[in-house]
Parts: sequence; structure tokens; C-alpha cells
Amino acid sequence: MLTYSFENRGETTLYEYLYQCIREDIVRYRLSPHQKLPSKRALAKHLNISTVTVENAYGQLVAEGYLYSVPKSGYYVSDLTSAALGKQNASLPLPLPSPSSEYTADFVNNSIAPDSFPFALWTKLMRATMSDDAKKLMVRSPSAGIMELRSAIAEHLYQFRGITVTPEQIVIGAGTEYLYSLLIQLLGHHKTYAVEDPGYPKIARIYQANHVACVFVPLDENGLSPSLLEQTGADVLHISPSHHFPTGIVMPVSRRYELLSWASKSGDRYIIEDDFDSEFRLLGKPIPPLWSIDVADKVIYMNTFSKTLTSTIRISYMVLPVPLMKKYGQELGFYSCTVSNFEQYTLARFIREGYFEKHINRMRNFYRSQRDLLLDRIRNHPMYPHMEIREEHAGLHFLLKLHTSLTDRELMEIAAGQNIHISCLSQYFRNPQPSREHILLINYSGITAEAAGEALDRLFDSIRK
Repeated sequence: MLTYSFENRGETTLYEYLYQCIREDIVRYRLSPHQKLPSKRALAKHLNISTVTVENAYGQLVAEGYLYSVPKSGYYVSDLTSAALGKQNASLPLPLPSPSSEYTADFVNNSIAPDSFPFALWTKLMRATMSDDAKKLMVRSPSAGIMELRSAIAEHLYQFRGITVTPEQIVIGAGTEYLYSLLIQLLGHHKTYAVEDPGYPKIARIYQANHVACVFVPLDENGLSPSLLEQTGADVLHISPSHHFPTGIVMPVSRRYELLSWASKSGDRYIIEDDFDSEFRLLGKPIPPLWSIDVADKVIYMNTFSKTLTSTIRISYMVLPVPLMKKYGQELGFYSCTVSNFEQYTLARFIREGYFEKHINRMRNFYRSQRDLLLDRIRNHPMYPHMEIREEHAGLHFLLKLHTSLTDRELMEIAAGQNIHISCLSQYFRNPQPSREHILLINYSGITAEAAGEALDRLFDSIRK
């Protein structure tokens, strides 16, 4: 029976501490691959804690790939043998619909409701910035951004993503699209860049617009396939392991180690980790990033404030391994920072004074409430027996599988007839996938649950007719 002491857990919650203890035992092979763990009820009774605490810890371990569950049998330890070897080595289709203001309901584009942005607080911080930092505002920003913002981001990453970095490793830029272009210059135009298939289509277009070779690597149930990646001859891999778009897949830790092992086989290989909406995982704690288990300086971490604050604030950042940051300073340090001092100092205050954390917590609760209301509306529709809801916990969209003979094009035409903007999973594949048809992406980030529910009711009623 697993036995842990909770006396020294400090301020860590019970379920997080239990999750950490079990994960440590798995990583250090104190628990063997495929070993069955105690039932939730038995472990809760043995440790004198609630069953819910054990359930949450087990759930997080399953989400990250350390455990797997067998229906009516229990929880078992995942086989990380090949993953551990990888770590040792490391230490050596249809067009997407265009945005349009004509739609009364948009389930495609990311946006944030105006009422969700803290306008009053942001105005207050802007005034404080003009008053207290007037002289700094007139000083040219370093190429990688002002140190105050980079320090605030470094502290945030340590507290909330488990990433230990120095402010000097962080580069601020006006949107991830600009940062991708910088990376291509830094890593080289001669390299081949691999992207996920399916994936966010703009990423491939950015690489292609920069005239570099771009290959598409298919996914399996655990994410991007390492064996297929090896066959492409790619040098740089671009992935979103904590919440893949559009499938919602969370890459298990064993697959992450396999990809790190792939990167460690050559000094020219790197992985770009796009952590685009990790703050909004709605079940359990956020999935640890790939960066946190990289021991060979192979991962470039990227994130943006466009998803957490508003898409109109074009502030993103990347974290470079120390060797790459030195190269950046030598080769690209002549560039000016593309984000104004005014915005940088204001955002630094917003993070440093704890407002960003409060905003994230408020928005996570808001989105969870919106999602639950929308899912209830769907489940109460007469057509629900002919649907399947998938990946509703991963982020700000979920998948809706429809059991229908209509084609994806016909579904989109029906939606457009109701002034509803939808996209289908099949549209995000480089190569057509008939098995992935009739699956809608429901992005609820910029629409109220009531408006979304009414729009889906109209859509479902039209499909039934």
C-alpha cells in the first residue's frame, strides 16, 4: 500500500502533494510499469484523506500519462522505460471559413467578451506607469524587452508553470507570429520545420511565407508520432503538447520523452513548444510543460497574453535555452523590441502586483461556468442522442461529433444559413481524413453561454430538418 506523510506539504493542496509523491515514485521506478495502484477508496482510507483527493491526484496523473486506467479494473502505472532511455540520451482540405461580422454566433475565432477585460484596473495601472516610470518610458527598450517585464514573466512561469528560467532568457515580441520569424532567422533558413497534422493552419503558412521547408507529421492518439517525424528528416519540431489544437489531445509524458530523445540525437535539432492556452485547463492543475523535463537545452518555450487578456494586446514571449540566447544576442540583438515601453511597463505592473493571477483565476471560473451551461444546453436538446461531446476539459474549445449523413461542407452551409460560424475538424488536416468528418469545433471563448446555446439550438434544428 502506498504510504506518504503530509506533514511537510506546506501550502500545497492535498491532492497536488499526493500527485507529486506518486509521480516521484513512478519516475524513480519505485512503482513498476503496469503495477496496479490501490483503489481510490482503499488509498483514501489508508492515508486518512477524502476519496475526492485521491480521485483528483489519479486524474492528473492519467492526464499527464503517468497512469492509465482500465475500465472496471483500476489504475495502472504507465511504462516509461523507453521514456527514461530518452532522458538519459538527452543528457548526453476544406478551406477554413473567413472571419465575418455578419455572423450572429462565431464558434471559430478566439476572442474575449469586452466585459471580461479589466478596463478600470488597466487604466489605473497605465496612469501609475505614466506617473512613476515617465523617465523609463523615454529610454530605448533592449532588443529582448524591458527587464521589469521579463522578470515578472520569469516569476510567473516559476510559480504557475514550474519553469525555472532567468529573465535574461526571455524575449518579448509583438505576437507569436513575429517571434516565429525571429526563430527562423536564429535557427536557420536551411532547416526543415515540422508541424502537426492536423494543426493550427497559420503556423505552417508563417513558415512557408518565410521560405523554409515545412513538413506535416500525422498524430496518433498520444500526439505527434516520433517514428513518422524521424522519417521526414526535420530539424525543428513545432508542437502544442499540453493542449493540441484542434484535437484537444494532451501528450503523455512517455511521448514527450520520446520527442526529447529525438531532439537530442543532433545538435541542430530543436523543439518549439507552443503553450498557447495552458492557463485554461478546466480539470485539475495545468499540465507541466515540455520545458520542465528538458535537460539538454532543446526546448524553446512560447506563450502569449492574447489568450489570457485579449487578442488585441499583441504581447507574446519566448524562452530560449542559454546557448540559443547567447546566439540571439550576437546575431539578432540589433533588432528593436516591437512592443512599446508603455505597454511593457503596464503589463509588468499587472503581473508583479498579483492582478494577472487574479484575472486568470476569475477567467478560468468564468469559462468553466460558460462551458458547463453550454454543455447542459446541448445535452438537453432532442438531438443529443445523436452526438458525442469530446475533450471538454482541455481548454477553450471542445469537439462535438455528430452522427449524420451530411457532409462537412453541408453542415457548414446549414450553419452559414443561420448566420453561425463553425469549423469542422476535417478542415485542419493537411490530407483528408474521412474518419474525422462530422466533428465540429466549438470555440466558446468569445460568446456567452446563452447566445451560444440559442445558436446551437438553431443549428441542430436545421440539421434535423
